[in-house]
Amino acid sequence: MNKLATTQVPLHPLLARRWSPRAFDRAHALAPEQLTALIEAARWAPSSNNTQPWRFLVANRGEAAFDELFGTLNPGNQQWAGAASALILVVAEATGPFALYDTGLAVGNLVAQAGHEDLAVHQMGGFDKAAAAERFQLAENQQPVVVIAVGRHDVDAPLSETFAERERAPRTRLTVDELLLRQQISA
Repeated sequence: MNKLATTQVPLHPLLARRWSPRAFDRAHALAPEQLTALIEAARWAPSSNNTQPWRFLVANRGEAAFDELFGTLNPGNQQWAGAASALILVVAEATGPFALYDTGLAVGNLVAQAGHEDLAVHQMGGFDKAAAAERFQLAENQQPVVVIAVGRHDVDAPLSETFAERERAPRTRLTVDELLLRQQISA
């Protein structure tokens, strides 16, 4: 499914074709090198004072950790996320005021690398953070941020009609002008 972004100026193809599908190939398994590449890309993200506050719990489908992490997802996400090849719990360590921002940068790198690997990624804020912290024995200074479903997109994967409509819907974004606090870019 081609969901190339409509942009005012050309973007790098990895950015222009990035979107968050829910339809995953249940038969697909990630190669260990692919998972390593995702975490390696995140590792090289910039961070305030090089604190690198991000941590990842990677759970492949079929592992007990996958089932545990899946169990923390909101019911709507559970409808489709079980078909992903892996679920990744993203955690920020409280290293300073920019830990969440820095962790987001690391996830951005991970998402870009996933695109390079021809993998689909869907980030989810809809999960029980307290349950995830308890199940995976996170330290008090470790804050669950997001769960990432990663795998191969499958346009034929079964989805509820609500989610299938979202898959088919065109991508939309605010305009560049709407994002600016004041008009400062002339095209």
